[in-house]
Amino acid sequence: MGPKHRPAFVATFHAFGQQWGPAEGDRTDSEFWEERLPAEMAELAGGLPDKQKYDAVIVDEAQDFADSWWTPVLRSLRDEEKGGLFVYSDENQRIFARFGRPPVALVPLVLNHNMRNTRQIHESFGPLAPSRMYSRRGVGPAVRFVSSPPEDALEAADDAVDALLEEGWEPRNVALLTTGHRHPVQVERTDFHDQEGYWRTYWDDDVFYGHVLGCKGLERRAVVLCLNEDGSRDRARERLYVGMSRATDELVVVGDRDRTARGRRGCGEAARARLKACL
Repeated sequence: MGPKHRPAFVATFHAFGQQWGPAEGDRTDSEFWEERLPAEMAELAGGLPDKQKYDAVIVDEAQDFADSWWTPVLRSLRDEEKGGLFVYSDENQRIFARFGRPPVALVPLVLNHNMRNTRQIHESFGPLAPSRMYSRRGVGPAVRFVSSPPEDALEAADDAVDALLEEGWEPRNVALLTTGHRHPVQVERTDFHDQEGYWRTYWDDDVFYGHVLGCKGLERRAVVLCLNEDGSRDRARERLYVGMSRATDELVVVGDRDRTARGRRGCGEAARARLKACL
């Protein structure tokens, strides 16, 4: 692929605006993210010369886009009427409380085939999906469940990672993801490297430690999913769906089977029974 066929810019929504110079803000301040930042980005994008705008914009994980984020995206196009806008979204992975929709008509194309996970992994999180998908991957090892109360789940998850390494998995193919508090290794790496440096460690030849909130769209061949919360919080079903679907070949779930199935908000009784059986 030649230089002219490569994307001109690939980054997060925040970095998308930083190229135009908007102010920094507190990452924990929702008012900054959903009001002040997009308003400033929209104003700056509207004043850009055409040579700094884009022929097309691709938005991934669009289910987490706020309404206010679409305006700066559209204004960054050279031609808002004819410019290309391509949106990728999975409602099953809506794990933030944002409910924005693009203010333009889009042609929907539904992907109903799973090309990522083995059949065993696909079937394990199937009860969490509201619509039927079909696995196009081959068979693999059975999904393993390690029983542990939430307060002991981190230690049990560490043991599960050690077991995978002893079985011959290379560290660069293994990830440990949490649903509750972050793993101490993730906290340590973030404090040492800062947020941007932490994410660069994803490409290191080492086990990756992350949280399901930050790992949508990512994958590892082997994943240990640590359920270090009871499943009663908002978007718990979506968090579990995201975590279980990050493994392509082997999945180990660590947690309390009864509490996990019982606590999934948004699941009907039949789905909870199926989930418990799969785990």
